[in-house]
Amino acid sequence: MASLSNWFRYASSKVGYSISLYQKTHGRVDAKSFDTIMKTILVGKLTFLHQNKSEDVSPTIGTEAGTFLVRRIPHADLTNVFVGDLVVLKDPMNLDKYLVRRLAAVEGYEMASTDEKDEPFVLEDNECWVLADNEDLKPKDSYDSRSFGPVTLSDIIGRAIYCLKNDVDHGPVNNSDLSASEDSPVLAVELDVDELKKNNRR
Repeated sequence: MASLSNWFRYASSKVGYSISLYQKTHGRVDAKSFDTIMKTILVGKLTFLHQNKSEDVSPTIGTEAGTFLVRRIPHADLTNVFVGDLVVLKDPMNLDKYLVRRLAAVEGYEMASTDEKDEPFVLEDNECWVLADNEDLKPKDSYDSRSFGPVTLSDIIGRAIYCLKNDVDHGPVNNSDLSASEDSPVLAVELDVDELKKNNRR
């Protein structure tokens, strides 16, 4: 059961999420937006489940299909996603699908290739670089920024915060220290391992 401190931090996260979601879909917040924001706070959840069947995220999820608990991020920017986070983003080659990749670099980072024929470049505003977690895959076999290039931060829709490989092997995802601290009250309140197990068997 979540502590009082976690409930307080969780409630604060829900307020911030609800306001951010309203701003993304409706624009600025005013007196008329209060009812909509309150409904999101009272009814909405900060997380969703995402099943993954790709070997790109092994060993984080294992070689078999696994399920992630994902914290929703309505508007990703440098204040709420950090290098080292395992993020869920729109597939740049197929916007109807989603990928789980590690955030490796953000705007301002200089990127250099191991291939001397490739010129170094700097990630521009709102750009980021994502990589597969599976270090056993060769760069040419990895479906990540090495094949499709930089993606925009706005393509990120969430951060994976808990991973279930199977009924006995599950636990929090290794993210940046900042994210781990921000996500701990969400895990304390919204984590339902039984629900993850049911989703993983589908």
